Amino acid sequence: MKSWTKARARWWGVAGMAAALWLGAGTAHAEVAAADPIDSGMRACLARADRSSTAGQVQCMDAARTAWQGATDAAYAQLIAKLPPAQGRRWQLSEQRWNAWRAAEDPLVRAVFATTKGSLYLQYEADMRLQPVRDHALALRVQTAQQDPASPPRARACSDDAQCEHATFDLNRYYRRLAARLPARSRPALWRAQRAWRAYRDATTPLIDERGQLDLIGARVATLKRLSETVGNH
Repeated sequence: MKSWTKARARWWGVAGMAAALWLGAGTAHAEVAAADPIDSGMRACLARADRSSTAGQVQCMDAARTAWQGATDAAYAQLIAKLPPAQGRRWQLSEQRWNAWRAAEDPLVRAVFATTKGSLYLQYEADMRLQPVRDHALALRVQTAQQDPASPPRARACSDDAQCEHATFDLNRYYRRLAARLPARSRPALWRAQRAWRAYRDATTPLIDERGQLDLIGARVATLKRLSETVGNH
């Protein structure tokens, strides 16, 4: 447990800089939710002697990911129930695009970690599958609390928001860096994943405010940065 915790801290010390820079309120939401029973359960699982192996640690994170998917489904159902049908249908499209993106992202994550060596990277890979689901559940909980059916949020166009433009610049920079470092045979997985993410972004941006828009782009910046720094590591 201690070795995994220290390694994960070193990992996030580098790869998490983009998240710290861009996630803003999203990071705060995650910190507030640190005592969530799912997180507590995962920490307890990771600390168990019979889960001290790499396989055991991965099992703990996979179980947490499944639990967070359940939390996502529950938060989404609460959000839809709160909204009038027209807004609900727009959120339904957003959620469909989210699911399509996650399906396209899995082959990319596998391709990146296929270039690494060492059992610790199996844990990093499990973490990269866990965190987006956790973040999505927390974001949907926030939207359920904040959405006003009579006054839906409106974000400015990214071109009118300096922070959003800067985040998009970093997004494109880390995308290009990852594409350059991936083996040629794996680049189509990146193209498909990024296309699916853009479809999710385009469906979701009209439903959220400017902070939510920045959180959404910032999370992608952090992921692409983390993946680009992982390719080929031994």
